[in-house]
Amino acid sequence: GLSSNYVSGDTSSRVSSVSVSLTPRSEGEILQCTNLKSFSFANLKTATRNFRPDSVLGEGGFGSVFKGWIDENSFNASKPGTGIVIAVKRLNQEGFQGHKEWLAEVNYLGQLYHPNLVKLIGYCLEDEHRMLVYEFMPRGSLENHLFRRGSYFQPLSWDLRMKVALGAAKGLAFLHSAEIKVIYRDFKTSNVLLDSNYNAKLSDFGLAKDGPTGDKSHVSTRVMGTYGYAAPEYLAT
Repeated sequence: GLSSNYVSGDTSSRVSSVSVSLTPRSEGEILQCTNLKSFSFANLKTATRNFRPDSVLGEGGFGSVFKGWIDENSFNASKPGTGIVIAVKRLNQEGFQGHKEWLAEVNYLGQLYHPNLVKLIGYCLEDEHRMLVYEFMPRGSLENHLFRRGSYFQPLSWDLRMKVALGAAKGLAFLHSAEIKVIYRDFKTSNVLLDSNYNAKLSDFGLAKDGPTGDKSHVSTRVMGTYGYAAPEYLAT
């Protein structure tokens, strides 16, 4: 196994408000207790150039992710190539489950900060629109590199593979630490994103759940995650 000094939480990690429960009872409490920017739909529409097809970074069951640009000070939409590059996840408008996962993402990434967790900048909650605004990860997902999806994605050297594995392990170790106790439940290569220096960051907390509290040693949960990646002993329960 990996030496413990490789997977210990980074000293720069922090929780924005230790006194706040990671699963507040209401949507209003969740949105109030985060340090996230609330974006308007019009602002994100402009930032992504009207959600143009050539701005799509990826697609999944949740919807599509678009590349956009915002001013680093005002957070208003800026011209392409200026300001901060962002990734905007636009959820399919398919009812309660999508909203539930959107809210879980806001809840966890709105309060947890660590070098190996993707940074959530803000969200949009306007009428039927549900969007999440993240830092842009230039190297894309680990899955794209391993399966070489497109000429841009090159094979990773063994040194880079070790760097990515250790980074992802540090992210998980932080979530599993005594202070945090979060069960991620969707650890797979498509959810490990890479920055320009191949630093790994865990993304997509839609299935995350609080770990045991007090004297409890485990929590009851429906089997969630992705077949092929979830632990066999977990799927068997």
